[in-house]
Amino acid sequence: MTGDRRRCHGAVVPHPFSGRHARVAEAIGDAGVDALVVVNSSNIRYLTGFAGSAGVLVVTAGRLYLLADFRYSSAVARLVRDGVAPPALVPVSLEGSAGYDRRLAELVVAEGWSRVGFEDAHVSVQRARQWGELFAAAGTPAALVGVTDAVERPRLLKDAGELDTLREAGRLLSAVAVDVLEHVVRAGRTELEMAADIDWRVKRAGFEKPAFDTIVASGPNSALPHARPTDRRAEAGELVVVDFGGMLRGYAVDLTRTVGLGPVPDEARRIYEAVLEAQQAAIAAAGRPEVTTGEVDAAARDTLARHGLDGVFGHGTGHGLGLDVHEAPRLSRRSAEAPGTDRLEAGMVFTIEPGAYVEGTGGVRIEDDVVRLDGGCALLTDVPRAWRVIPV
Repeated sequence: MTGDRRRCHGAVVPHPFSGRHARVAEAIGDAGVDALVVVNSSNIRYLTGFAGSAGVLVVTAGRLYLLADFRYSSAVARLVRDGVAPPALVPVSLEGSAGYDRRLAELVVAEGWSRVGFEDAHVSVQRARQWGELFAAAGTPAALVGVTDAVERPRLLKDAGELDTLREAGRLLSAVAVDVLEHVVRAGRTELEMAADIDWRVKRAGFEKPAFDTIVASGPNSALPHARPTDRRAEAGELVVVDFGGMLRGYAVDLTRTVGLGPVPDEARRIYEAVLEAQQAAIAAAGRPEVTTGEVDAAARDTLARHGLDGVFGHGTGHGLGLDVHEAPRLSRRSAEAPGTDRLEAGMVFTIEPGAYVEGTGGVRIEDDVVRLDGGCALLTDVPRAWRVIPV
């Protein structure tokens, strides 16, 4: 490897992490700080490939200082040796210090930084105060400056490697969903039994783990948007919502389907068709030029309103996917706090998942994963969305 480039089939190509580092370095410059302390594990993984449960990363224009304790020293060394870590990575051992925070203070003194930024969304007031006290005790006048979304903003637009992983994950999850609907969701089974079978299939498909706690909600429980599986047995004539996802090489995908068990009331079928129409409207909106997050949400919400269901759709139409199962962009109802004016850009990956939850009848949610492209958008998940009744 030479500099921030490496050879691939004779051609010299940039290291995949170098562009990420450059974008965050630009944000650091805009914030007017010499260095940025990153503690969010997803942000650390995004910049270095390091996936440990503990660590601190300090980002400057030219270096990525990764502080890791003895549990991860071998893993960090392997990342460097195998060329996974970016060339700018500098491993920093915690040996001889009292822990991460004290080692951070020693690094600030050694490098002579005068303004040190930190992730204000991920660092508690108490920890920031402790850093300030340690800096003072170490003899540096360095000022601490809160910085917002310096890493999250670059993460919005997935690079080619990230998109390849998310496309593969979408295909794998779609195959799991087909299997689940064919063999798992049945009358007479408890929600917990079905959820356990889904989790097993997710892992068998090649995912490292489920992306979140799997939801199986039958009958009256289906009217609870984030129901937890119980020992309730699904019965004929009911709706069943299954919502599950998987993590592939650190990236999350997410899918929901709703089915009927045997003949269900006409009202349940009507709600399903309305939610499906709302999802189709939102997907179409997500492919329009210059579309905003609020406009995509409105496409779904307005469709449900025409069916008299706007009052039973209480969550957002979608959320971003990536190293976290819930991240930006947020496709939610427009409000003073969230005006929904952010535009969708090529490289963004997000869900489209309208729902309607009617007490006494049941709930319906239909969710797919979508990637925004230069000329529109495309689905990453491919599972039939037409109304389906599972025989009993």
